[in-house]
Amino acid sequence: MQTTAAEMLALQQASELEGPLAAVEAQLSELGLALRERDAARIESASVALHGALAGAVDRFGRAARQAAIPVPLRQRLMSAGAQVAAQREVLARATASLDRAIDVLLPAPAPGVYSAAGCAERMASSGEMRG
Repeated sequence: MQTTAAEMLALQQASELEGPLAAVEAQLSELGLALRERDAARIESASVALHGALAGAVDRFGRAARQAAIPVPLRQRLMSAGAQVAAQREVLARATASLDRAIDVLLPAPAPGVYSAAGCAERMASSGEMRG
């Protein structure tokens, strides 16, 4: 059985894209575990690693797409990884909003006429006075 140049390019391309895509999938899994365990340090570490893996994969897939069509299974896996990133982003946004609400309840706004952490800037802004 003879292999054409196009088939050889597709096989080479698939093997070159497998590594970066597998790295993205592994980092998504690690971030998912960190989120479930609510481990802030691990979430930060996994997020940074995922960002790097995504950057590498996007670069590789971009170069590969300019040479030839990306194999369908790899394209589907990349789309699935993109959907997982979007879902995890949504989870983080909801957690952030929930935390913001809890902080607002626990730390009410300062009473009028009381200096805040911003100092006199808040007082000047509300009084309309400008001082140097």
